[in-house]
Amino acid sequence: MQVSKPNTLVTTRRQALKFLGAPMMLPLTGVAGVSASALLSGCGGGDDVEAAQMVSASFSPMAAPSLSNPAAMATTYVASSLDVSLSDGSKQSFKLAYAPFFMTGSQVPDGKGGTVLAGGYVDIKNQPIIDKSVAGKERQFFSDSPDGTSLLSLTNPTVTGIKGKAVFAVVQFEYTTRALDEKTDMYGKLPSPIAVLTLDQDQSTGKLSLVKYHNVDTSSAHGLWITCGSSLSPWGTHLSSEEYEPDAFALLAKTPSKSQADTQAQFKAYSKNLFGDETKANPYHYGHLPEVTVNPDGTGSIKKHYCMGRLSHELIQVMPDNRTALMGDDATNSGLFVFVADKEKDLSAGSLYVAKIGAGFSLDPAAAGAALSWIKLGSATSAEIEKLADTLKPNDIMDVAFSDPKDVTFTKIWIDGGNQWIKIKPGMEKAAAFLETHRYASYMGASMAFTKMEGTTVNAKDKVAYSALQNMQKSMVRNGAGWNEAHGVTLEKAVNAGAVLAHTLAGGQKDTAGAAINSEWMPTLTKALLVGEDIAADALGNLANPDKIGAPDNLKFSEKLRTLFIGEDSAYHVNNFVWAYNVDTKQLSRLMSMPAGAEATGLGVVDDLNGWTYITSNFQHAGDWITNATATGLHDKVKATLDPLVRANYNDRFASAVGYLTAEATSVKLSKV
Repeated sequence: MQVSKPNTLVTTRRQALKFLGAPMMLPLTGVAGVSASALLSGCGGGDDVEAAQMVSASFSPMAAPSLSNPAAMATTYVASSLDVSLSDGSKQSFKLAYAPFFMTGSQVPDGKGGTVLAGGYVDIKNQPIIDKSVAGKERQFFSDSPDGTSLLSLTNPTVTGIKGKAVFAVVQFEYTTRALDEKTDMYGKLPSPIAVLTLDQDQSTGKLSLVKYHNVDTSSAHGLWITCGSSLSPWGTHLSSEEYEPDAFALLAKTPSKSQADTQAQFKAYSKNLFGDETKANPYHYGHLPEVTVNPDGTGSIKKHYCMGRLSHELIQVMPDNRTALMGDDATNSGLFVFVADKEKDLSAGSLYVAKIGAGFSLDPAAAGAALSWIKLGSATSAEIEKLADTLKPNDIMDVAFSDPKDVTFTKIWIDGGNQWIKIKPGMEKAAAFLETHRYASYMGASMAFTKMEGTTVNAKDKVAYSALQNMQKSMVRNGAGWNEAHGVTLEKAVNAGAVLAHTLAGGQKDTAGAAINSEWMPTLTKALLVGEDIAADALGNLANPDKIGAPDNLKFSEKLRTLFIGEDSAYHVNNFVWAYNVDTKQLSRLMSMPAGAEATGLGVVDDLNGWTYITSNFQHAGDWITNATATGLHDKVKATLDPLVRANYNDRFASAVGYLTAEATSVKLSKV
């Protein structure tokens, strides 16, 4: 997630930490609530053995790497372990390790006897997009920034060449950082690819091996725009995202500001690369929620839902009712949005709500928290909003003034760290709600207060949802850019290291107009769960306490492990980490360190997949250094040592690994051996 208009405090994803993609998976053969004998039957032999069951599990943390071991700082480093207590009183410990599926930019099997470029970019006709920035070295663009990953199985797979069982992963590639010349900024200028991986799951070890890589044809969705975080729906589809929706009014500006000119140049390049025509792309086709369905043959199909709000979609979490979706909104002056579908397992129609924050918002985890009320923005189907997107121009929907027009028919709104004034055209409320969602939500009085409201997840047993605030700056801080006291969120100073919020979920809620909300999973109260700590630069250069979370981004919760997993996108930790937080013991454990200059992305967890438990977490843009010349100087003390190591590991910083966290042993049984 890149900040589209960075300020002096927030460093953009592109500038700050671009880490490479690497899903991690734990073959955990005995998780709570699953009999060890059943798990052993998936591990080869053991069907007749009544083995001890897992009672509890915890992670033994690792220390952050340091310059005493520069090799560890320049790669995916794991020195943690999983400790399991069994029902017979015995214990087992498994040392964790990292295993990649592939490196982006490498040739991988296409399942037809040939190969395909991993993370490669294609246009609307599925033809390669060529990087021509260095004469004589032309090559297809490929991503250094894989992000959202979903791991799943199907009951009737038909892929050939599988020796164990077929498992599928959907991996999306958010962007690529730079062209081959290492000077040309490519952020947001290429259509995001998305791929289905067919993996061969060894039934004796849980090991996953890539046998087929399939690029999903995105032409029916007008191509994809900056796909960021993702989740696995309860019905087994991949729920993608399109963040930093292109500002349709900025694209209209005749005498643009610098930020508007940047938006225009970016969108023209995107349109040119996708369609071969810099004028063809329509901004209202982007900023929505794509959904990918995996087919038994290892291919995939995609549809885009236009009725869930056009905002900076980061990561969606559908609740156990198969209808209620809590959505991340990665922006300055972002909001807490919920979509309630009309039907279960169908996101193509429903109602969109945005939160109003009551009194009591605090970063103190011991505080009571702030009550949430819900403003209904509208109800719609995807088909009708796509039709509006096809036909309407921005000025058909509303008038926007970027300075006070001194006209009482305009309403002042808070957006993107500043103010605008808008007037909705008669009869255009639905179009405004679903195509200009940020502006309309502020117009309706929502608490558009947050900076970088990112990942979401749910703890179903406790009926608690979690949201990550990558940082708390600007619109959250008294007198900061975009701050409004009426939003109900006021900090006296910024907290760059961010926080994780916990939301109490309940039914029986009404919206602010008094109408019943048809959901038993609406957030009703929000409070801080974990908060990072800003520090003066330490000996390594860290600007946030390395033993606490720093700029949390991806979140996923494991019901069986009772653990909240947290991935960082921090411009304040020299290396970014993946953490495990046990919600019962309150233990925070560092599991993994990303290469310096990289960001942890693609976090996912599947508690039971053919008797194994898997955790995925990608990383992006290794060696994307923050120095005094560019920002805070985070990597000034390490760059000279680590840059050659990172370049050697990751193809001169162009490649990223997609893989999984596993156990170091080749065979693991989480039952009594």
